[in-house]
Amino acid sequence: MNSPLLDKSLDFATQIVLFYEEFSKLKKDTTIAKQLLRSATSIGANINEAVYGNSKADFISKLHISLKETGESIYWLTLLKRTKLIDYDFEDLLSLAEEIKKMLIASLNTAKEKAK
Repeated sequence: MNSPLLDKSLDFATQIVLFYEEFSKLKKDTTIAKQLLRSATSIGANINEAVYGNSKADFISKLHISLKETGESIYWLTLLKRTKLIDYDFEDLLSLAEEIKKMLIASLNTAKEKAK
C-alpha cells in the first residue's frame, strides 16, 4: 500500500529513534526524550491501525489519536530545543512533525466529509 502519510510518519519515527539513541549516550536524564520516543512512534502505529480499521468511525478515531500524538511530539521537541540538553538541529524534526500534522488534519477533514 502506498501512503505518503504513513511513509512520512515512519520517516519521523525512524529519525526520533536515532535521535533517542544519540541522546541516551549523553548519560543525562532521558525522561523527556523517552516521552518523545513514545509519542513519535505512536503516530505511525495509529495511522497503520487506521488503515486497517473496521469502520469509518474507527479510521477517524485512530487518525485523531495520531494527531494528538503529533502535537505531543512537537511539544517534546520544542522543550528539548529550548532546554539545550543536547546540541541538535531540531528544525528538521519540527518541520516534519508539522507536515505530518497538516496531512493528518487534511485526512481527517476528508474522512469526516465522506462520513456525512
